[in-house]
Amino acid sequence: MNSKTEELLQRTFLFGVNTLKFLNTLPAITINKVIIYQLAKSSTSVGANYEESQAAESKDDFIHKIGIVSKEARESKFWLRVLYELLDNENQKKQVEILLAESEQLCKIFTSIKLTSQENKKKK
Repeated sequence: MNSKTEELLQRTFLFGVNTLKFLNTLPAITINKVIIYQLAKSSTSVGANYEESQAAESKDDFIHKIGIVSKEARESKFWLRVLYELLDNENQKKQVEILLAESEQLCKIFTSIKLTSQENKKKK
């Protein structure tokens, strides 16, 4: 496994963990429950699906799994944006900004990986 793959595995793992840690600080009021649930699922799914992509059975399987990673990163970005708009606490908003920036970077990275993998498949 190359160093870029190892770095991405670690980044996606930490994105999920850091999101869960942040969500654990939010009060479990009605308005937060849906967001906490959805964001917990999508943020951890980024890393879980990227991990799974490393055992893809074919190039098509890899492309499919990377597509799921990209979708989950986009969904995480959506829920982070919703959460940001609902927060009043400036410290919490800064923490969400950090998570949002990481989700945006992950979206770009995995979209690029998917497009590159599709192009490379067409060349063969």
